[in-house]
Amino acid sequence: MAAVQSTTTTAPQRILMGPGPSDVDSRVLAALSAPIVGHLDPYFLRVMDEMQSMLREVFRTKNELTLAVSGTGSAGMETCVVNLIEPGDRMVVGVNGVFGTRMADVATRAGAEVTTIERPFGEVFNADEIAEVVARVKPKVVGLIHAETSTGALQPIEEISRVVHDAGALLLIDTVTSLGGVPVEIDAWNVDAVYSGTQKCLSCPPGLAPVSFSAAALEVMDARKTKVASWYLDMSMVRNYWGGKRAYHHTAPINMNYALHEALRLVLEEGLENRFDRHRQNHLALCAGLEALGIQYAVPADHRLPQLNAVVIPAGVEDAAVRKQLLSEFGIEIGGGLGPMAGKTWRIGLMGAASSNRNVLLLLAALERCLTDQGISVTPGAGVAAANGVYGAA
Repeated sequence: MAAVQSTTTTAPQRILMGPGPSDVDSRVLAALSAPIVGHLDPYFLRVMDEMQSMLREVFRTKNELTLAVSGTGSAGMETCVVNLIEPGDRMVVGVNGVFGTRMADVATRAGAEVTTIERPFGEVFNADEIAEVVARVKPKVVGLIHAETSTGALQPIEEISRVVHDAGALLLIDTVTSLGGVPVEIDAWNVDAVYSGTQKCLSCPPGLAPVSFSAAALEVMDARKTKVASWYLDMSMVRNYWGGKRAYHHTAPINMNYALHEALRLVLEEGLENRFDRHRQNHLALCAGLEALGIQYAVPADHRLPQLNAVVIPAGVEDAAVRKQLLSEFGIEIGGGLGPMAGKTWRIGLMGAASSNRNVLLLLAALERCLTDQGISVTPGAGVAAANGVYGAA
């Protein structure tokens, strides 16, 4: 038998300005290559403890049950749903994008009686809408997407949280794209369960899902009459591994935890407020540059995500051709639209390490070239000049 010839080559260097993953700092990549130890080694247990402490800082919470689930952000979603929901429980899910639809699907699979409240892609919910549905349905849990990655919309939470809790329900939110890029205030907003991912604004490779549960959520979980539908994601067991008992549950991805530990150190070294300001400033510069190129946003300014910019593809421009040219000629990745936005929008990420002046200016210059090649008339240098005007005024 002939030997199999490997065709694997060195991975290309990309500038990751899509909806995720984002660019990763060299310190985080170095942490990935640190020597592996056992999943109950005293050193690794100390890493876990420090990571829990840092996650509490980033989530702005004192929740005891705060940890990193072994799995991507979708595992975080499933963790929160299956631990709070028992068969027959009522759950309300806000659907204004792809990930609201996914949360409703996960809840249905967990046996919930799901009621969806819907808004067109790119819009957000208000407290009155939520008040009406929770009064009518009387759910156990209300689930909302704080940062809808498919649309670039940022969902206000505070007022809705009051409505949800006045109705006696628990509030679950998705912060996969928001954590580390815009304020996430779990205690101040009285959020009962939250999940995120590592590969967005935390600038860590995908593979872990930070989660946090309030005391009220823990009471509900401890009062369950049925087993959690997922053995792997059952917090009644996983929390004994992360807590004082250190009971073996599964072999944690050791080096991914090293990476998240280092990524969180970088977040806190920069400071959350400084990090939010950086994301906001680069968003404003990108916005000015895109508008100078004749490109409009798909989401109103009052609830745009600064780290995930969903913009309308100009008439006469071929979506896939531009994204292919950006990748092949400039090494820049941006994302296409999802669901009803497919072929109509681009999703431009400015997340974590990818949120920089350099990347904004490089993308605007490259995009000008792509638009020109598509036959679109633009003023040479207008995008870069407009962005530099924002930076100069800062």
